[in-house]
Amino acid sequence: MSATAVHSLWTTAAEVEPLGKIPAPHIEYAQLAPVLIVVGAAVLGVLVEALVPRRARYHTQMFLTVVALAASFAAVVALAAGGYGTTKAQIAAMGAIAVDGPALFLQGTILLASLVAVFTFAERRLDPAAHGNRVDSFAAEAAAVPGSDHEKAAVKAGFTTTEVFPIVLFAITGMLVFPAANDLLTLFIALEVFSLPLYLLCALARRKRLMSQEAAVKYFLLGAFSSAFLLFGIALLYGYAGSVSYARIAEVVDGSVRTIDPALADTMGNDALLLIGGAMILMGLLFKVGAVPFHMWTPDVYQGAPTPVTGFMAAATKVAAFGALLRLLYVVLPGLTWDWRPVMWAVAIVTMLGGAIVAITQTDIKRLLAYSSIAHAGFILAGVIATTPDGISSVLFYLLAYSFVTIGAFAVVTLVRDPGGEATHLSQWAGLGRRSPLVAAVFAVFLLAFAGIPLTSGFAGKFAVFKAAAEGGAVALVVVGVISSAIAAFFYIRVIVLMFFSEPKPEGPTVAVPSPLTITTIGVGVAVTLVLGVAPQYFLDLAGQASVFVR
Repeated sequence: MSATAVHSLWTTAAEVEPLGKIPAPHIEYAQLAPVLIVVGAAVLGVLVEALVPRRARYHTQMFLTVVALAASFAAVVALAAGGYGTTKAQIAAMGAIAVDGPALFLQGTILLASLVAVFTFAERRLDPAAHGNRVDSFAAEAAAVPGSDHEKAAVKAGFTTTEVFPIVLFAITGMLVFPAANDLLTLFIALEVFSLPLYLLCALARRKRLMSQEAAVKYFLLGAFSSAFLLFGIALLYGYAGSVSYARIAEVVDGSVRTIDPALADTMGNDALLLIGGAMILMGLLFKVGAVPFHMWTPDVYQGAPTPVTGFMAAATKVAAFGALLRLLYVVLPGLTWDWRPVMWAVAIVTMLGGAIVAITQTDIKRLLAYSSIAHAGFILAGVIATTPDGISSVLFYLLAYSFVTIGAFAVVTLVRDPGGEATHLSQWAGLGRRSPLVAAVFAVFLLAFAGIPLTSGFAGKFAVFKAAAEGGAVALVVVGVISSAIAAFFYIRVIVLMFFSEPKPEGPTVAVPSPLTITTIGVGVAVTLVLGVAPQYFLDLAGQASVFVR
């Protein structure tokens, strides 16, 4: 058929059926305010990099980032106070975003954790001043080849990478949308929006730049694999249900769909599409939470990335990914519970045991915390498997507690330094309690919280998750969880013993005196850890009120 014939077909079709007006999208801007504030600040941050003189950028970016995160958190609180987490919960933005209790709770947690983490990004007193200029944890010039004359010139000129602030705001934007996404395409776009900035941030370390870039490449390649699995799963589920909307897929899965498109009548009965598609999407999300066997990236990336980025990533990414996982399992696939529960049981068991056992062999503090985070992913999965409202609320509470302990612990890691930068080898931490009792005591508090010792937030979180799992019929899982906790307690206590009961080495590392920024981060971490441990009831009630998904 010639091009003219095709063209004539198009024109005649248009003449027969005149096109109506394209309907304008209906967007509820007030309900989307938390996300819009952060993405607006990120765009402004890019303009600041282009237009503001170099010497003023750091303070401008810092101010813009903190104000944006605080304003966004205020918007979340206002929405929750207005009843959007309970009675007025709704689907906004043409069905793309859910505004409900779990979404608002998780967004609030991400924003608070990010606000505290950003202070460690801005820290400039830990490294000795280079050529008379104060420097932070990030490369002088990201584009310069490590060790090249270009890099040396950038260091000498006192350059700093202030782009990290808008980059981190873009990552937070994706994280805010991820647990609130109400269709699979929004989920995928949110995943990419927060993953790509994280790949960049991992490569920007000032010291050990090659290791940092290696970590970023590993993260990028494995992240691309997981995104591909997720996207292929989305395609299969679309083929199965004829829609990417969560509610529509759920209706097709449980057989309550009323109108069936004749073109889809054949595929809707094809359970292979549903099971393989659902499994692939689960794989993509389990990669993000760092569950075994999709955890391979975690230790290398945590070790190689700049420590402020590691703390931010370990906390905020887990909150966002578990939020998306909860919504997928409880809103889209409740009709498949009998199929996904056994698989998640297996994943939770190998994640808890694998993370705890491998952590014992670690000699680097950042790798130890990475394997600890894998074990914690397993504990949180126990709450996900409960499939009860208590399961949801216990996971929300655990994520809140865990994120502040993690950011605080990595903030302490930034303080222990030797001439080569951060001293992360465990042997260098020997005797730290005698050299700097306060820093060692604070780190001990975080380690005890990770171990789940009573009167810390870790105990309240683990108790809530295990109780929900036991009530949901997963008693065997709780037994495995308690055994894993006991194994994990060994290596946390080992670090505490090393700090307080070993002789300090004469050539050992020093503890840098931070600015009020890092002191605030660590102080908030300790305060939240103790408050959630001593008086968790208010926050457990809050998580309980926020545990109903809108569909």
